[in-house]
Amino acid sequence: GVRSGDEVAKCHGVICDPSYVADKVKKVGTVIRAICILNHPIPNTKNSLSAQIIIPQNQVHRKQDIYVCCISYNHRVSAESFFIAIVASVAETDNPREELKPGLDLLGPIEEIFFSESDLFEPTDDGQQSNVFISSSYDATTHFETTCQDVLKIYEKAMGSAFDFSSVKKALDAVDAGDE
Repeated sequence: GVRSGDEVAKCHGVICDPSYVADKVKKVGTVIRAICILNHPIPNTKNSLSAQIIIPQNQVHRKQDIYVCCISYNHRVSAESFFIAIVASVAETDNPREELKPGLDLLGPIEEIFFSESDLFEPTDDGQQSNVFISSSYDATTHFETTCQDVLKIYEKAMGSAFDFSSVKKALDAVDAGDE
């Protein structure tokens, strides 16, 4: 259980991210991200208010793709006429900021830029014996596909069967039927 003062909380299982269980994860890399404020859409995107660009690794002589995501005031994430762009990849050298240059070059003029580096962790314990089910760290992808896959894997391990999306559809259909 978890102790807080004289109180102890107990449960049958725990689902958590790697920061809660340093002894059950291993470092597998580092993600470098640049968060950029723009006052214009990304050039050559037909003035799109949002964009998702993946620069394939082989086009930039890397082992990892570079991900570019841009969203705007239209998504309520910035002041009107501003855009937020995120450029990310897995670091491969001792100069990770320079590794993002191909993605940053696509953005045009940048008003402000913020860099961050985050360690990537993966669980070393599958949770079957310990009942501690650990996600991987957020990777460099900006479309959340790997995060969604990770959540579904954790669900299956913790619950003993794959998530049944048809049950959600049935519930949504029932709600929609009630609106008529």
